Amino acid sequence: MSAAFERDYGYGPYNVQDLHGLPDRGKAHELVDGWLIELSPSFHHDHFARVLKSILERAAEGCGVDVYVQAPLDISTPSGVRRPDVVLVSAEAARNIFDLGLSVCPGSDVQLAIEIVSRVSGSEREDRSRKVIEYARAGIDQYWLVDFEPHPRIQIRTLDGTAYGEPIVLGEKDILEISEPFPISFPISVLTRFS
Repeated sequence: MSAAFERDYGYGPYNVQDLHGLPDRGKAHELVDGWLIELSPSFHHDHFARVLKSILERAAEGCGVDVYVQAPLDISTPSGVRRPDVVLVSAEAARNIFDLGLSVCPGSDVQLAIEIVSRVSGSEREDRSRKVIEYARAGIDQYWLVDFEPHPRIQIRTLDGTAYGEPIVLGEKDILEISEPFPISFPISVLTRFS
């Protein structure tokens, strides 16, 4: 947090207006329990997000499903405002958010949230523990946790009532194949391709 921000806003707790009022210095933040948490993307992180966004868009188009895929997008959770690396919502929900002029997508509108783990960062613990609980409580149907070190791996968690069931874990030699929210199929190894 910059000294100028602390001087203007104090030391917290913060709110959504503070989050969206942050100066654009190439850093992203989440609002959790009234505190601003800086996110730490990297080359690998951003590459995986771009590839996954593209895969989801192509799969939806191939099925004729009208969805909105955004990387990243602010969503509301019971603890505040999170910013998953890739978010999938129905086109109808996206239109409602746009028409209402919302700056934060209701978590209950999210069909799929994807977090890409930045190892040895403050956000890694959040991605692996707190967000599993928060995203389930927000009603997000699926949560994918993507690792890129030492090799690509995806954990898929599906909502079962008010919590996620046991994750399905796929490694770089596996093919991800699911039918909900629409048919999606791709080899995990595609995440490391640059063509």
